[in-house]
Amino acid sequence: MQGVSNILLEGNNMARLFAGLGVSMQIALVSVALSLPLGIIVGVLMTSRNRLIRAVLRVYLDFIRIMPQLVLLYLVFFGAAVWFGVSFDGYTSSIVVFTLWGAAEMGDLVRGSLESIPQIQYDSAYVLGFDRKQTFLRIILPQAVRRLVPPAVNLITRMIKTTSLCMLIGVVELIRVGAQIIDLNRFAHSDGALWVYGAIFFMYFLVCFPLSLLSRHLEKKVSK
Repeated sequence: MQGVSNILLEGNNMARLFAGLGVSMQIALVSVALSLPLGIIVGVLMTSRNRLIRAVLRVYLDFIRIMPQLVLLYLVFFGAAVWFGVSFDGYTSSIVVFTLWGAAEMGDLVRGSLESIPQIQYDSAYVLGFDRKQTFLRIILPQAVRRLVPPAVNLITRMIKTTSLCMLIGVVELIRVGAQIIDLNRFAHSDGALWVYGAIFFMYFLVCFPLSLLSRHLEKKVSK
């Protein structure tokens, strides 16, 4: 047990892990803040009557979904300089990729929420004298948001967890910091990996579990 406590409490290892968690959360939160409004715009446009707009957004959505996030990270990190003459560091590449991914996923959630509203809601609003804009803002949008919030919270949780891939393009986030600590202590603490990754597990759990509970709570409220 002495070896166990040493690797986690020795020096500033725990502080480094929390700093790595801060980087992971920063990438996730910035990406969420950018992707949510973009996703709402994408979702609304996906319900447009314009076939060209719907086709372009469908290609965008399918491309993002088909490509693994790691491949997208590599494409942006290594390809931006070749294709556009812009060199992104790992942090910026991560935010670009997670924003594009989050906007695509959020857009599909918004589209599904809007299309789940029955046509009778529109017809009833028109009978009451509402125009298209009033119907959308006062009748359709509030109902769609109510159905949208639980899956949106799940998406945020997924984005937080997927930030672990950023270590592969040089971002010093939580997993990378853990690997560095393990590597530096591989001779002094042969079982260090178990405890470092155990600490990382609990850090992710403490961040994501409240979001999971919130999602379940919101799902129950929506189903009532």
